[in-house]
Amino acid sequence: MAVPKVLLFYVFAPLADPEAIRLWQRELCERLGLRGRILLSEHGINGTLGGELDALKRYLRVTKEYAPFRQLDAKWSEGSGLNADNTSTDFPRLSVKVRDEIVSFGAPDELVVDENGVSGGGTRLAPEELHALVEAREDVVFFDGRNPFEAGIGRFRDAVVPDVSTTRDFVAALDSGAYDHLKEKPVVTYCTGGIRCEVLSSLMRTRGFQEVYQLEGGIARYGEAYGDDGLWEGSLYVFDGRGALTFSDHAAVLGRCATCGAETSRMRNCVDLACREQLVVCEDCDSAACAAHAA
Repeated sequence: MAVPKVLLFYVFAPLADPEAIRLWQRELCERLGLRGRILLSEHGINGTLGGELDALKRYLRVTKEYAPFRQLDAKWSEGSGLNADNTSTDFPRLSVKVRDEIVSFGAPDELVVDENGVSGGGTRLAPEELHALVEAREDVVFFDGRNPFEAGIGRFRDAVVPDVSTTRDFVAALDSGAYDHLKEKPVVTYCTGGIRCEVLSSLMRTRGFQEVYQLEGGIARYGEAYGDDGLWEGSLYVFDGRGALTFSDHAAVLGRCATCGAETSRMRNCVDLACREQLVVCEDCDSAACAAHAA
């Protein structure tokens, strides 16, 4: 019986011809019946693909045979299901594109990438190393590298959630001085799978943050190690048809419906064309929440 899975992956590595790699990656995914989104730039590859387990394993094996992708970081999660043709129900289509950045901070000229990855990024912490740091230091600050709507349903305990609307706003937020009081503290950046914090931690270091860390593998890998019995609370927002993931049957519900305030981890795109927000909204309030935000 075919098993639905979702593969989250990235690697920072210099690519001489991203367009040629785009053509190869698209053909490979189409041949294997995979759907999802892949971004390429001169700095590397970033993708999320859904499909049948064996097809995803073949994709990963072939992709990692290409030398710059040999150290590709890959994480697995459960898919919602498969269509009759074994394509993923979590992704409506396949998109493979070349961009200036594989994660959109709007600062491609600040990023330095070599064969070892991002240069000047924060110190990497495995989940168990993160726990050791928190136990040893009382002043550790968790710094959320995602958008606030993602943090609305799940985040590390007592985390700083920057006042940004998009990932591109982080540069301006750091330059504003709003977080200068953290520059002498141990700051642990975290995000969904780790990629955003590769860039964010390097941006923070170049702006004078003295002790910057990045959670290796992001929330996804931390959840694999500790589930809901560690420092993480709530649900993990994901950018596909699943909407959100939990790591156990006793996950906390942090989200509050934008309209009625009821507890919920349900994330939805606003259905009103005048409203482009992601909303935390319960089923009963879908239409009312969209109307309120579009007004």
